[in-house]
Amino acid sequence: MSKQIQYTDEQIGEIKLVADFLPSPSQLKLKNDNTKITISLSTESIEYFKSAAEKNHMQYQKMIRQLLDEYVAHQKSVNK
Repeated sequence: MSKQIQYTDEQIGEIKLVADFLPSPSQLKLKNDNTKITISLSTESIEYFKSAAEKNHMQYQKMIRQLLDEYVAHQKSVNK
């Protein structure tokens, strides 16, 4: 980027104020709190999730986490 931007003192024009629509920092936290664990899974399972995650352009750990979250949500709804 060797090209320099040249600024001038021209008028900007009419300014319009826009209401603040961004969430507060406290609202930016993740939906669920996560707890880190260590788990041993079969090589076959990990290879499957890595392959599926690559095809779907996502992280395999996130895919496993979402699968477990869906399972828990389903079990909670069945056991009500």
